[in-house]
Amino acid sequence: QVQLAESGGGLVQPGGSLRLSCAASGRFFIINTMGWYRQAPGKERELVATITRGGTTTYADSVKGRFTISRDNAKNTVYLQMNSLKPEDTAVYYCNAEHTTLIRRPALTWGQGTQVTVSS
Repeated sequence: QVQLAESGGGLVQPGGSLRLSCAASGRFFIINTMGWYRQAPGKERELVATITRGGTTTYADSVKGRFTISRDNAKNTVYLQMNSLKPEDTAVYYCNAEHTTLIRRPALTWGQGTQVTVSS
């Protein structure tokens, strides 16, 4: 079982910055790819960014150049640095973790989500 604890959301003005964190805990063999997704009201959940255990990253076009995903494998934690925030970035942000269980099966866990609101 893996639990994901997200933190760092809040209210910020346009042009501001926020840093989200997501820490994995519990019993597992290894955490593989971790990612951030977001869901705005009335819209489907969409990919924001992912990062492999080796550090390879992918980004949605809408956040390239503004958001940076990183991770600390020793802490099983993934971060999302969000700069130059826009009102359209307002959403609930979810992290997820692809992991290998103790019986060597692949699994996927989602966090509970953290609200990010960009407004003046």
